[in-house]
Amino acid sequence: MRALELLAPAKNLECGIAAIDHGADAVYIGATRFGARAAVGNTVEDIHRLCDYAHTFGAKVYVTVNTILYDNELENVRQLLQELAEIGVDAILVQDMAVLQLTIDRSVLPPLHASTQTDNRTPEKVSWLRDLGFSRVVLARELSVEEIAEIHHEVPDVELEVFVHGALCVSYSGQCYASQHCFGRSANRGECAQFCRMKFSLQDAEGREVEHDRYLLSLKDLNQSDHMEELIEAGATSFKIEGRLKDVSYVKNVTAAYSQRLNEIIRRHPDQYCRSSSGRCTYTFTPDLRRTFNRGYTTYFLHGRQPDIASFDTPKAIGEFVGTVKELRSDSFNVAGVASFANGDGLCFYDEDRQLEGFRANRVVGNRIYPYRMPSGLRPGTRLYRNNDQEFERLLSKPSATRKIPIRLALRPVEDGYELCAILHALSFTLYFTFEHQQAQKPPHDNIRLQLSKLGDTIYTCEEVDIPADFNYFIPNSVLSEMRRQLVEKMKTENLELRTERSDYQTCADSAYRSNHTSQFSPLTSQFEYLNNISNRLARDFYGAKELTAYELKGGSGPIMQCRHCIRYALGYCVKHGGQRPSWREPLSLVLGDGRRFRLEFDCKNCQMNVYAS
Repeated sequence: MRALELLAPAKNLECGIAAIDHGADAVYIGATRFGARAAVGNTVEDIHRLCDYAHTFGAKVYVTVNTILYDNELENVRQLLQELAEIGVDAILVQDMAVLQLTIDRSVLPPLHASTQTDNRTPEKVSWLRDLGFSRVVLARELSVEEIAEIHHEVPDVELEVFVHGALCVSYSGQCYASQHCFGRSANRGECAQFCRMKFSLQDAEGREVEHDRYLLSLKDLNQSDHMEELIEAGATSFKIEGRLKDVSYVKNVTAAYSQRLNEIIRRHPDQYCRSSSGRCTYTFTPDLRRTFNRGYTTYFLHGRQPDIASFDTPKAIGEFVGTVKELRSDSFNVAGVASFANGDGLCFYDEDRQLEGFRANRVVGNRIYPYRMPSGLRPGTRLYRNNDQEFERLLSKPSATRKIPIRLALRPVEDGYELCAILHALSFTLYFTFEHQQAQKPPHDNIRLQLSKLGDTIYTCEEVDIPADFNYFIPNSVLSEMRRQLVEKMKTENLELRTERSDYQTCADSAYRSNHTSQFSPLTSQFEYLNNISNRLARDFYGAKELTAYELKGGSGPIMQCRHCIRYALGYCVKHGGQRPSWREPLSLVLGDGRRFRLEFDCKNCQMNVYAS
């Protein structure tokens, strides 16, 4: 049976606990430094608290140490890794291979996961990482379900983690230097300045404008909720929700939605799949991905190249479609549709110039909306979207989920007392309680079941209490309560939080590491263009390089972005895929409002677009 994992983001402790409560099997979180989201960091103490909470459900906590590192940071990273190992984190996400050199004693280090920042697109790269000792590889977002299946077939002894929801980077992760080039803020150091969400004009080689002031690199958000089973069949083990900069409402809604989808799949295939953690969630709301931050949704390259992956008109959230404008008055308008509205809702629409306009609903009467100020571009027939749902946010601002582990109890008489057993899946935990047998005056079964089932605010819920039919002993309520309390305490003290042992994947990774580890690995640079990320002496020695080559330290002459997204294809001018032949002269260039230019190279052989700084 294969264990499936839903992996949710945690900006902070609150988000991490919310993710667990709403159905995550694992969460990923950044420490104070060295994570790929420098804007959000957490103390080791908070991560420890999150571990303690997650582990009670058998859920895991992964910590991101996935930036490239500088020489003066190596000792601090070593200390951080030691602290994370001591508090019991379940894995470390890594980009810089210096971490391997810092942690030669693998017996004390949590398992290593290769971050998507290591640019993982091929079976060869995944096999190479497996041989280095990585038990899991986070695949590039751009891969199709067929490419994932090929990797799993070629390298079956490593866990594959895939992104299923959230914001998309237009460049292959780990291969983007645009933010560093333009703003001195390195995406490989967790400081991305969102170059891809900026407005560009597109010009040809003669300076003729093909597109004017559009968001040509801004992608829609990923949503694979309808394709989870395909990804499972392809070999994916962990399903990752993007969002370490997102708020707790986003974490609650998206985690709950995907948790329900996974549960549906498992219900259809109970002999094939199970969840990797324990607990059953109940919600006070109906999860709905349309009502959470999104730029419009795409399945990206799941089924190959498709034209609607980008959002050229805005990089902002548009939310859910709620109807069309019907009648306009001087201070209000009404909406044709089935959606209901609330005071304070955030609404938006595209005006005649394809610009996104947003406004707030000051007052709502039925389907008539009174804005704070009437938008100038609103017209009858305009499609209306809601990007801030006040009623939904109100529901999510309160406690909105409860997670309980279902157990079965069994009570039996023994020679000098009673045996109380708790059964969780295939595991059982037994308490022997000494108490004099007393014959009951009336059948005791109903009262015993009632008292033993009162698990209150513990993480357990009792589904059944099994008592032999001929059981005829009186046990005072106070004694039953004490038996129940001691059993729950026993589960805590004996570490019965259902934490899994080191996985088979980790065993394979450790074996590969021991058999293959030498002082130097070949980086296979003919296949992996990764040497622009060597930023410290340990990584230099690891790759056998002569010098530090990080773009952040010395710049570079290669592309500042490598993208599967292709502007020529998106505009309908890819002849290879049946588009019309363009009239422009290449090379094309992206031009920022301040005049800076970026040359586009269309690598049709590899179906890739490269962006160069002119």
